Amino acid sequence: MEPNDATTILATCSHTHLFQGARCHLQGLPDPTAFAATPHPIDVYLRFPDGAATDAELHTEGPAGPVLKVPAYTTGAGTAIDSHAWTVRDFTATGDEVELTIGAKSSA
Repeated sequence: MEPNDATTILATCSHTHLFQGARCHLQGLPDPTAFAATPHPIDVYLRFPDGAATDAELHTEGPAGPVLKVPAYTTGAGTAIDSHAWTVRDFTATGDEVELTIGAKSSA
């Protein structure tokens, strides 16, 4: 499974699931430095190191600040992960990528 269209941005994640402090790397942004400074809403395709993947949405407006909305998915080992919305506590440009640092669960 790959991103479903040209406007979806690939994000490789550091773990098989998200949690506070987990990191994902957005790849293929036209200007990573500008995006890290002023993030905007995008569709994201999360790829986890165990081969699992899912579509997600990054929302940047709202009372919780930037939020990554992730639907339910199953890890490569078969563990069901419920849908969650996560705050994004940091956006850091690292070369041609932007590293997202996941914050707390959000009700958004």
